[in-house]
Amino acid sequence: MSREERSWVLYDVGNSAFVLVMITAIMPIFYKDIAAGHLTGAESTAHWGYANSAASLILALAAPILGAMADYRRRKKVFFLCFLGLGVSFNVALSFIGTGQWLLCLVFFILARVGWAGSNLFYDAFIVDVTTNERMDLISSRGYAMGYIGSVIPFLAVVALILSGGLEDGLPLTQSRLAFLLVAGWWLLLSIPAVRHLEQRHYLPPPASPLKESIQRFWRTLTRIGSHKQVFLFLAAYFFYIDGVGTIISMSTAYGRDLGFGIPLLIGVLLFIQVIAFPFALLFGRLAATFGTKNMLLAGIAIYCLITVVAFSLPAIDNQSLKVAVFWLIAFMVASAMGGIQSLSRSYFGKLIPPRNSAEFYGFYNVFGKFAAIAGPALMGVVGELTGESRWGVLSLLALFIIGGVLLTRVERS
Repeated sequence: MSREERSWVLYDVGNSAFVLVMITAIMPIFYKDIAAGHLTGAESTAHWGYANSAASLILALAAPILGAMADYRRRKKVFFLCFLGLGVSFNVALSFIGTGQWLLCLVFFILARVGWAGSNLFYDAFIVDVTTNERMDLISSRGYAMGYIGSVIPFLAVVALILSGGLEDGLPLTQSRLAFLLVAGWWLLLSIPAVRHLEQRHYLPPPASPLKESIQRFWRTLTRIGSHKQVFLFLAAYFFYIDGVGTIISMSTAYGRDLGFGIPLLIGVLLFIQVIAFPFALLFGRLAATFGTKNMLLAGIAIYCLITVVAFSLPAIDNQSLKVAVFWLIAFMVASAMGGIQSLSRSYFGKLIPPRNSAEFYGFYNVFGKFAAIAGPALMGVVGELTGESRWGVLSLLALFIIGGVLLTRVERS
């Protein structure tokens, strides 16, 4: 890889620690057991879903205009740095949350997640600047693969910290706070190569009024969807299937707690997913060269359809050993498809768009992704509250994968 490609991939390694610890693994348990321990399981799970939806909504509303503004010379990196600073700062702020402070915890988490997602918007858009069209699948897959295996390092350190405090009464407060600081430090450290070496090679000349011109460009693109038919058809498909993927990632730990699984089991499963996802993300990238990127995306969607059905059946299993075994099977299926479907979506979209407008179009990419991230957790939360069982919320995600897969089959690029 070139220096720019390596720097780009390393940022995936850095920000993946936030995904693993703060979105998927430790933070949901910290929220349910410490910040919201006095609430019922269904209530705290629903509130966690609403918080994830709120974070996605904030960025989704701003992403198109921010993306359009970032396409001007040297602006992409400025926006990247601003959101990176926001995410790291509120990641640190979460280390000050105490027992019963569930609302403040959610506010800090929302702001940290907005910073993480916003920096990823501009980071994704840099893919057209750091590599060639022919290498996009390979480099995007390496980013996700290295992110999975690289995030294991801070995750193991976090687990060691938590185990040092004991799990007899749930997560230890002091060690959990130190874990959040560790994640922020890892994220910032691995961002340094990207801050130093990423350069915007494709850009538009800056106009006299960047904000006004950005809004006009955004509106022109939106009103000429027909001229970018394949782009927006893909985005419609992406909206649905990535909705399900993101919801499973962000809500899986909370669902596991509702099923009565212990913290050591959940941590072990998440570590297993990170390790197994590494080779499968690389495998998806290589298989895309043989079978086509779209076909590999459809294969990933099919695996997620099976995951939702099996996850729905978990509460009906009376034998605890069998239930745990099935949970491990679900973890393997998630690991086999998670990296491939995310990395190939990113590179597939990069091939469909004009390079000079990459940030603007990745703004749309993030809009569809973030509005999807609003709908999925909210859908799972609402269905779970109405039925009184989280499993029905999981089953509702099956429709999202089916609709997304059908729409993807209509995109013409192979």
